[in-house]
Amino acid sequence: MVDSVRVIAIPGSLRRGSYNRALLREAGRLAPAGMEIEIFDLHEVPLYDGDVEARGDPEPVGRLKAAVQQADAVLLATPEYNAGTSGVLKNALDWLSRPPRQSVLGGKPVAVIGGGAGGGTRGAQAQVRAALAHPRAALLDGPEVALAWVWDRMDGDGRLVDPEAESRLGVLLERLAAEALEHRSRELVAA
Repeated sequence: MVDSVRVIAIPGSLRRGSYNRALLREAGRLAPAGMEIEIFDLHEVPLYDGDVEARGDPEPVGRLKAAVQQADAVLLATPEYNAGTSGVLKNALDWLSRPPRQSVLGGKPVAVIGGGAGGGTRGAQAQVRAALAHPRAALLDGPEVALAWVWDRMDGDGRLVDPEAESRLGVLLERLAAEALEHRSRELVAA
């Protein structure tokens, strides 16, 4: 790839040893040439509160919104808790969707991945996709990276050891890069 693409990657787990955080690190390893992936940590992002928002975004929320705004694309990695996404990721999406019709996610290329137990985070990914429809994010529709029994697909250092999973993630990243470059071109034409 000739052009550079900056991706902000957001893990939906706060746990340091999270498999989904490891998936984002693996995305960095498998990224196509020219793609830079930066992981944004959600530890400091407070719970969404309209009263707090009315006084102005808290500093961690401002950093999150700026990171998404400055990125060419977004990569979300969701765990699955009780057949849904994590509260921490849903909370981040709630902040990012504000203000209505002016969200930094509007038109932004977004890919959703995840790894967990038997369902491979399909339920959580469906919930994340539904939450991204309101701010009009440009969701990639595939290939699916929903890794069932993710701990069997990674070694002790959090590296993928499943060639099929590596291939699917690599193809998804190529598609995300292409969508990001196309989005950038449309924005330049519109400017």
